[in-house]
Amino acid sequence: MQETKQTRSMFLTRALERILADKDLRKSQNSQLKKACQSAIDDIKKDLEHDSPGDGPPKSPFTIIEADRYFLVFEMACKSKSPSIVSTALDCLQKMIVYGILVGNAPDSSAPGKHLIDRVIDAICQCFTGIQTDEHVQLQIIKVLLTAVTSNNCEIHEGTLLQAVRTCYNIYLASRNTVNQTTARATLTQMLNVIFSRMEAQAEYDQCLAKKFEEQNEHLKDTEEKLSEQNGELEQDEAPESDQHHTKLIAESNINQNASSLTSVENTATESEDGTFFDEGSSTDLANGHIVMNGMVTPDNAEAIVEEVLSDIVDFVVSQVEGVSLERLDSHNTSVSSISDALKTPNDDLLRRNINFSHILQKDAFLVFRSFCKLSMKLLSDGPPDPKSHELRSKVLSLHLLLSILQTAGPVFKNNDMFINAIKQYLCVALSKNGVSSISEVFHLSLEIFVKLLENFKTHLKMQIQVFFKEIFLNILESSSSSFQHKWMVLETTLKICSDAQLVVDIYVNYDCDINAFNIFHQLVTLLSRIAQISNSHAGLTPTQELMMRKKSLQCLVMIVQCMQEWTQELYINPHSMSNLGKEHLLEPLNPGNLSMASSNSNMGSHLSIHSDSSEHTLNSTAADNPEALEVVKQQKDILEQGIEMFNRKPIKGITFLQTQGMIGNSANEIAEFLMSEARLNPAEVGDYMGENEKINKEVMYAYVDLLDFTGLDFVSALRLFLEGFRLPGEAQKIDRLMEKFASRYCDCNPHGTIFASADAAYVLAYSIIMLTTDLHSTQVKRKMSKEDYIKMNRGINDSKDLPSEYLEDIYKQIKKKEISLKPTRGGTKSSNFKGVASGAQMMREMQDMANTAKALMEAASHVQAEFISTTHYEHVRPMFKMCWRSVMVAFSMGLQDFEDQAVTTLCLNGMKHGVRVACVFGLSLERDTFIQALSRFSLLQATAGIRELKWKNIEAIKTLIMIANTDGNYLQESWHEILKCISHLELLQLIGSGVRDQTTTAMKRQAVILDNNPILTKTFGMEQRKLATIQESMGETSSQNIVVAVDRIFTGSTRLDGDAIVDFVQWLSKVSLSELCNPSHPRKFSLQKIVEISYYNMGRIRIQWSRIWAILGEHFNAVGCSDDEGVAFFAIDSLRQLSMKFLEKGELPGFSFQKDFLRPFEHIMKHNPSLTIQDMVVRCITQMVTSQAPNIKSGWKNIFTVFTIAASHNDEAIVELAFQTTCNIIIETFQFYFASIIHCFQDAISALREFSCCAFPDTSMEAIRLIRQCADYVALKPELFEDLIGDEASPSRSGERVWVRGWFPILFELSCIISRCKLDVRTRGLTVMFEIMKTHGHSFKTNWWNELFQIIFRIFDQMKIPEHQVEKSDWFATTCNHALFAICDVFTQYYEALAPTLLPDVYNQLLWCVEKENEQLARSGVNCLENLILSNGSKFTLETWKLSCETMQNVFKQVSPHQLLLWKPQANDRDDLQRLQLYCVLTSELIECVDRILFYPTTSRGDDERNLEIAKSHSPDIPPECRHSEEMFGHLSDEQLLVMVKCLHESHDMAKRFNSDNEQRTILWKAGFKGKSKPNLIRQETTSLSCALRILFRVNERDDCSEKIRTILLRTCQVALKYFCSIATESHRESWTNILLVLLTRLLRLNQENFVQVSCGLHSFLCDLLMFEVKPEVRYLLRKYFLRCNVAKK
Repeated sequence: MQETKQTRSMFLTRALERILADKDLRKSQNSQLKKACQSAIDDIKKDLEHDSPGDGPPKSPFTIIEADRYFLVFEMACKSKSPSIVSTALDCLQKMIVYGILVGNAPDSSAPGKHLIDRVIDAICQCFTGIQTDEHVQLQIIKVLLTAVTSNNCEIHEGTLLQAVRTCYNIYLASRNTVNQTTARATLTQMLNVIFSRMEAQAEYDQCLAKKFEEQNEHLKDTEEKLSEQNGELEQDEAPESDQHHTKLIAESNINQNASSLTSVENTATESEDGTFFDEGSSTDLANGHIVMNGMVTPDNAEAIVEEVLSDIVDFVVSQVEGVSLERLDSHNTSVSSISDALKTPNDDLLRRNINFSHILQKDAFLVFRSFCKLSMKLLSDGPPDPKSHELRSKVLSLHLLLSILQTAGPVFKNNDMFINAIKQYLCVALSKNGVSSISEVFHLSLEIFVKLLENFKTHLKMQIQVFFKEIFLNILESSSSSFQHKWMVLETTLKICSDAQLVVDIYVNYDCDINAFNIFHQLVTLLSRIAQISNSHAGLTPTQELMMRKKSLQCLVMIVQCMQEWTQELYINPHSMSNLGKEHLLEPLNPGNLSMASSNSNMGSHLSIHSDSSEHTLNSTAADNPEALEVVKQQKDILEQGIEMFNRKPIKGITFLQTQGMIGNSANEIAEFLMSEARLNPAEVGDYMGENEKINKEVMYAYVDLLDFTGLDFVSALRLFLEGFRLPGEAQKIDRLMEKFASRYCDCNPHGTIFASADAAYVLAYSIIMLTTDLHSTQVKRKMSKEDYIKMNRGINDSKDLPSEYLEDIYKQIKKKEISLKPTRGGTKSSNFKGVASGAQMMREMQDMANTAKALMEAASHVQAEFISTTHYEHVRPMFKMCWRSVMVAFSMGLQDFEDQAVTTLCLNGMKHGVRVACVFGLSLERDTFIQALSRFSLLQATAGIRELKWKNIEAIKTLIMIANTDGNYLQESWHEILKCISHLELLQLIGSGVRDQTTTAMKRQAVILDNNPILTKTFGMEQRKLATIQESMGETSSQNIVVAVDRIFTGSTRLDGDAIVDFVQWLSKVSLSELCNPSHPRKFSLQKIVEISYYNMGRIRIQWSRIWAILGEHFNAVGCSDDEGVAFFAIDSLRQLSMKFLEKGELPGFSFQKDFLRPFEHIMKHNPSLTIQDMVVRCITQMVTSQAPNIKSGWKNIFTVFTIAASHNDEAIVELAFQTTCNIIIETFQFYFASIIHCFQDAISALREFSCCAFPDTSMEAIRLIRQCADYVALKPELFEDLIGDEASPSRSGERVWVRGWFPILFELSCIISRCKLDVRTRGLTVMFEIMKTHGHSFKTNWWNELFQIIFRIFDQMKIPEHQVEKSDWFATTCNHALFAICDVFTQYYEALAPTLLPDVYNQLLWCVEKENEQLARSGVNCLENLILSNGSKFTLETWKLSCETMQNVFKQVSPHQLLLWKPQANDRDDLQRLQLYCVLTSELIECVDRILFYPTTSRGDDERNLEIAKSHSPDIPPECRHSEEMFGHLSDEQLLVMVKCLHESHDMAKRFNSDNEQRTILWKAGFKGKSKPNLIRQETTSLSCALRILFRVNERDDCSEKIRTILLRTCQVALKYFCSIATESHRESWTNILLVLLTRLLRLNQENFVQVSCGLHSFLCDLLMFEVKPEVRYLLRKYFLRCNVAKK
């Protein structure tokens, strides 16, 4: 310690000795100083002699040397006038402060309530006496003040600190030495940094202590909980004392341990510069004294004890945080008293209202900050500014220092209410003044400060920011009175603001989405766009300046769009980071409600203070950040602005519109409130509206005035208040109504405090004040009204009395001093003027008005609390972009169009690229497409652009398009069309540029026009070779490696597009390809080649995506494959073949149909392209696939067979043969090994064979039918494969039906089609195979199968129902139908049991249909088939079946009966009628014989006739019995059914008799050519029908149960027959009846005796009549036997 004293006293002694040695000390005024110096030296020596090394610590707790004893000497030295003495004293003081000798914590004996350090600083500051102060002394003052303020050894606060800062500030202003000025400025900056850094460090330290305290408290609680758990089994009052003592000791030890650890940590940071420390022992004892309180620590008082301990420790601790020393915390105890003292200052209104300082350091910072704010607000002298003037330098310095404070602002400064309010009341008001300064440096600093306020304090300065933007920022850009330098600096500042994405979005949300705020973002973008579009020079700007402004505006716009892109970056999905599986592997969509910007949250958290309530404000802002709600507010605001705009044009329309939209109510009060509160309304229109004489207008005006409170206001003030919201209308009557209401309202508000006798006096005076204002302040009035004139004008207005002259004089003075005007916020709309010419005076006046308005608004806003939303949602960008994209797009387009500068081009292209990204992310198709189209236009890659010289900007536009395609492909959707068109055109330009000479480039050059730079249409290709060479060279630049690789990356990168994007890409690439191929002059295959390439690249995509892709590609290949250009079609088919082979190699699982999709284009091309060459190629491609990939083909078989089906109908034998050979190989070989995989296309295979069977080449047809027969064997052998098949058809409702639906039915149906379509030999073969299949495999058919099958069979007959050529029809009837009829009967007979129950009626109907046909062969076949069917199966018939059969035969009889012969008359078409009647005659005879053969078996009746003849010739009286066949059907029919047959035969017989008896009708028919050369007759029908009927009746009569009805019919039949025979006139006719007579007589003779007697009785007389005619001997023989029998019977 002794050595330390000696060391420190050394420089004191030397300093004193230097002062004593100074020559100025000899002066008389310094005598006292000399004595003091000598005395001080002596005292120092005595102190050193009396102290010993063993002495304890010094008695004074403040310093190790009695500093105040020695400071008096230096104080006297500082007050001397000698620069050298002052410099020496200041130097020593600086060293004393540095080495800690002069701490200054001791009280100042000469000034109660202050410390010694305050006196020290005052003495130092007194050394500066103004501009005459020695320069070296100035430098020493700056040095010692900097040391004092920044030192850790002394504390300077409040007024002392301000004095030190003010002294440095004055030195900077007053000193003429540049070094001193620079040093003073740097010193001020350093002081401010230390002041505010200490404040922030102190707050951070408080936070650390608070955190440690919380940890201590939690630890104590945990300890108590553990103890309570251990002792939980014991009752509290029974707990042992030892346990309680143990608990106390644990808590005590924990507190002691933590307190001591805190003390040690804190004291570690208290080391001073000289290495000494404060005594730890005293603080430890003090701490321990507080810890052990009454020997016990309880949970209730533990927290209070720890708090006291920490506060006592802090009182003795000084720690250094981040290099800045923290002041002793015991100063905190004096902060309240200091603030109380400060409140006594009359100017500290803000301090009086807000006592929120948590530490004296905060108050120091506040006072310094406020001082500089006030310094920056000082007005400059009138006239041109002098750069060296103190006022200007003071303002500039204060602004610089304020800027430095804001640049280093910490959490306390940013969030403490005191500083926030100071910024609002002082700094913002200062900015409103300096923000329109004509001095560039002041203006620039103001803008810099504003930017910092935006960055750090926007949440607290919402209203101030709006004022600055609206009244200063945008006005300067828009006004013609602002200089280029102002505009340029504003644009640079705008660029800084626009570079912060958070700030840009916050501005939009808080102002454009606030219904009461100004649309800052919208107006800013609109204004920047307008500046960027200025293309002609205007007043005040040179062309160079204009270009600079345009470029800077473009930079701002680009930065705005870039910020939008950055804000939504998390939504963007980079295709280069995606797999080709598409969206299945993407991140889940972001939830707008959970999205927050991490950076903003982290920054916000770091700026919060424990002494600030900003955290709550931030939380509220986050809750208010609702994009949907803000969007609704924005819409309401748009409606309101639209209504205001309408109001400013026509008030009544605006009011009506707003009421309709629900923005204002319908009552007069609500309208009045709207007119008063809405500052954007045109004041003139407001006045006009309220001055109207309509009822509603007057009510609104009354309500408006009633809203104003004039209580306590003088008359002029009330009138100013009344007229500040609107402008008086020009019509006198309107003014009169307004003034009347004002006077009435004023008198109502002041019933006892006015000098007016009535409201009339107030009305007249108000009117006179308006006139006075106009007179005094109008430039058009030359002779101004004097005070006397005004008093004279108002005489007698107060009920015929005069108002006091003093009163009127005061009114005159007030109006003359300040006119009655609108309030600044109701100035109406401002009109922008970019090109107007303004004089210097006008410019100054406008700038001053701007400043006054801004200041008024800023002062008004300082007391307004407005919530500022800190945005986090990305969704805000959508409405932002939708609002501004048009302005931005126009600006970029104009920039690209007007500028050739590469930097501007790059800017505009980047802006467009960012705009495309934002539009893509939000799916804004219109905006995205517009940007893409603009880029397309500037790339000159549109087909309508012709051939032009490509400039650098065009090349860059091309690169930008390509970049967008590479980076934003997932979002482009319809915009792919424009991009791919450009790429297509780019490829053509590359061909032209590379000098390739082909058909495409030649045609392009011939048809295109060359456009020069004007651009004016010039000459065509052949007339401007040199020009074309230049253009061709520029096009060659598009073939650079970068562009070629980038374009190729678009297509190779298609694998990284998601599922939807690749579909859009393929769709629009296909459309571009079609447009290329459809060009009649120069079709190209570029896009078609790219389609093939991307198909290869994307081969690995999942099937779901490929199905969507191929749906487009398939249609494209369909169209291209049918192109008229065979080269194009060839390329398409070959590409399709290669793709198909690749897909086939991948294989396909059962049940899928993707192969069917991608092979379908082959089918389409084969069907729609008429070219033989193309069709041959399609067939060959399919053949190759079958040959090489047959094992892998699954669903594709369907398309293969379809192609072969189409090929089979071709007339070219080579194509048919090639297709058929492949089909044969499939059926014969592939079916054998892969039938299970082809079975689902089995029907298609049969359809193909059907077409081959119907082709024009017989050998192929026959072989195809053979293959069909072979396919039937496959079905029969492997029916289980059809049952197990899983296909795309609907499953049958019953099990076991698949083999029929997919196997048998297609075969039989296609065979029926062959029968219906082909020539005779083919259809005959087909018919044969068809029925062979039925006969061979019919045993496996089910009943319902047979039903469907017979419907197919009947189609053979149905085909000919449509009239065709008669010859073909006859051949068809005679061959196919005839063959089919007999085959049907054979099949029916073979499978009668299965078919009869359901199909017999259909078969009968079909036979009836055949009989009805006008073909004899078919009709007779139908009858024969009916006969065969019954004969073959009659023994199996049931009664119902026989009934049906009889009914059918009856119907046949009716159908073929030739009744028309009796009535026929010659007509026009008599030939056809006669042929039909002739056919009916034949069929009737055939049918009669059919009945006979069915009932009595064929040939039986003929044999019976022969035997009857033998019987007649025999002389034996015995009649042999009738010969009957065992298979005859007679016995199976009932009597009723037989009678039906008899009835039919009778009808035929009667008809024939009538015809044969009608000789006249026969003659007519004979003349008409009916039945040959002789007269026609129906004798055969007459005889056969009767003969059959007689046989039936006699057989039935023989039955034992024969009814009397049948005997009567028999008898009647015989009688009629014999009677008719007797009436026959011709011999030949009678001879034809011989067999009938023989049958009748023979059957009669065979009757038993009883029956014979009964019948003969009725016939005897008729038989006797036979003797009268010449009959055959055989008849006579039988008659003889009859009569002999009669004789016997008689006996």
